[in-house]
Amino acid sequence: MSPSERPGSGDPEVARDIAWMTRAVELAALARPLTAPNPWVGAVVVPAAGGAPFEGMTAPPGGEHAEVSALNQAVTAGAAAGATLYSTLEPCSHHGRTPPCVEAIVAAGVSRVVVGIVDPDEQVRGRGIAALERAGIEVSLGVRADAVAEQLAPYLKHRRTGRPWVVLKMALTLDGRTAPPDGTSRWITGDAARADAHRLRACSDAIVVGAGTVRADDPALTVRHDGVDAERQPMRVVLGAAPAWARVRPALELEGELAGILDELGPRGALQVLVEGGARVAHDFHEAGLVDRYVFYLAPALAGGDDSRPVFAGPGAGDIGGFWRGRLVSVERLGDDLRVEVGA
Repeated sequence: MSPSERPGSGDPEVARDIAWMTRAVELAALARPLTAPNPWVGAVVVPAAGGAPFEGMTAPPGGEHAEVSALNQAVTAGAAAGATLYSTLEPCSHHGRTPPCVEAIVAAGVSRVVVGIVDPDEQVRGRGIAALERAGIEVSLGVRADAVAEQLAPYLKHRRTGRPWVVLKMALTLDGRTAPPDGTSRWITGDAARADAHRLRACSDAIVVGAGTVRADDPALTVRHDGVDAERQPMRVVLGAAPAWARVRPALELEGELAGILDELGPRGALQVLVEGGARVAHDFHEAGLVDRYVFYLAPALAGGDDSRPVFAGPGAGDIGGFWRGRLVSVERLGDDLRVEVGA
C-alpha cells in the first residue's frame, strides 16, 4: 500500500512524503518548457540525518535527469547514504542519452525511493521500480499521483498513444466572440492574459493554425512576450499552404485528416500541440473529439451582436442534449481577464 493510501491523515510519515513530493512537483513545473520530448520531472533527496534537502529537475535533452541532478549534490555533500529520494516519475533503468538513473540511485546508497507514478514508456514501465527493489531499496509508489499525472498529462498521452496532447486556446469576449466583423482581434485581452498565452506557447512543441488565419492575420507564432523565457521555439504547423511572404515561415505545411496530422506530429517529438485557430480549425478539432484541454481567455468586453466572429465556425449541437460538457480544471484571474481551463 502506498503512503498516500494509508489510513490516518495524521500519520507523520504520510505528511512528510506528501510535503516532499509536493516540492518535487513544484520543481518539475520549472522544467516544463525545457525538456520535451523527455518528461519534466522533479526530485528531492532528503538526508537520513536531516538538514537541507538536495533538489533537481530534468535538464534539456542530453542533460541530467532530475534524480541524478539531486543525487550528485547529495553525494558531493556526503549525504546520500541512507537518504530518501522523492521523484515525480519512476526512475529510468535503461541507457538512453544518459546512463540509467537506477544505477546512480543504487550506487549512492539511497535507502528509500518515493515515486509519484509509473513511467508508461515501454523502456521503463515498472522496470525501474523492480530494479530498485531487487537492489534492496524500499519503494513507495503513488504519493500525489493525481497531481503528477495531471502535470505530466501530455507526456503520458504521447507515450501511451503516440499522439500529442491537444490544447485549444482562444481569447474571447463575454458573449463568446473572437473578433468583430472586420476580423481585427488585437487586442481582446490585456497584457497579463497575453503573457500567459505566450507561456502556454513556450510549453508547447507545436502550434497549429489554418492557412486562412495565416493569410488574414500573418501571425509569427513565436514565444516573444516580455518576461516569458523562450529556451526553444515551438514547431509552426499550417493546415494547408502558407503564402511565401508569411511570417510563419519556415513552417510545416500539412493537409489531410486531423487525426492523421496528429499521428505525424507525435513521432516528430510533439508532446503538446497548441491549436490557435481560426474558428473553422477550432470547430474541426472540437467536432472530431481531438481536444484534450480548452483554454479560454475571457475579456470583460461585449461584441454586442451576432455579426461578430464566433469561437467555432461550423455546425454545432442540434439540441441541448448534444452539448459537449466537460469539467472546470481551473479558473484564474489575469489582470482584468479570466483564464478558464476545461477538460473532459
